[in-house]
Amino acid sequence: MHNIKLIAFDLDGTLLTSDKRLTEENAAALQKAAEAGIEIVPATGRFYKGMPEIIRNLPYVRYVITINGAQVYDVKEDRTVCGSELPWERAVALMERLDTLPVIYDCYQDGWGWMTQALYDQAEEYAANPHSLDMILHLRTPVPDLKECLASRQRGVQKVQAFFQDMDLRAQMLKILPEEFPDMKVTSSIVNNIEVNSQEANKGNALRLLSEHLGIPLSQTMAFGDDLNDIDMLSVAGIGVAMANAYAEVKAVADRLTDDCDHSGVGRAINEILMER
Repeated sequence: MHNIKLIAFDLDGTLLTSDKRLTEENAAALQKAAEAGIEIVPATGRFYKGMPEIIRNLPYVRYVITINGAQVYDVKEDRTVCGSELPWERAVALMERLDTLPVIYDCYQDGWGWMTQALYDQAEEYAANPHSLDMILHLRTPVPDLKECLASRQRGVQKVQAFFQDMDLRAQMLKILPEEFPDMKVTSSIVNNIEVNSQEANKGNALRLLSEHLGIPLSQTMAFGDDLNDIDMLSVAGIGVAMANAYAEVKAVADRLTDDCDHSGVGRAINEILMER
């Protein structure tokens, strides 16, 4: 018997299909869980305003883990419950390192995306797919020079993100950057990117802090994911569920496996849990 009181789930590659839809089966299962008094918590690498409208409009969602855990956002009260940011100086140092590589990069600050104009203009060459390109073009504000912009603002940075064309180089940098920047958490959420947050900002820490805020034991939480930035969350949740389309590293930490994102894996696993209650 499980007494799950909170369900957290990644969006891209997990709750949403490959073409970013919310299936009827997933929607019905979330509704059913919410009606059973379970807290429903999207947990994404995106910032809140960058989440699909169909998710932001779910009436029962009050809390959202955003930007890989850099922010836990209370939708009802429009406030940050908790969060962790990179000092702007460290973000600039990382960008100077990225300048030595054939990549484009951006950052999230104040719940929005920012990007140097010259890199923004190359987005089409680096986007993994049309959905990626659409997100870059519509959820980033280009500025003349991002590093100078951050230096003038002197405020914390929620995430730095780089896009690669060379997948071998990306694999190398996933190993090298954590060694060069040990104060940062280096991960990934889509096939050709690298995402960098503060060391404290990960979905697992965010789930732990939100659970404390709500007075829910971690043993009564359930989490779904498919990508590297979901590993911490699946590891700390009472029940960690990996999608069939998840990376092997994600499946290795999971307690259960479910169907892939195109076959309503989240909904099916939620229904199984609800039957076990």
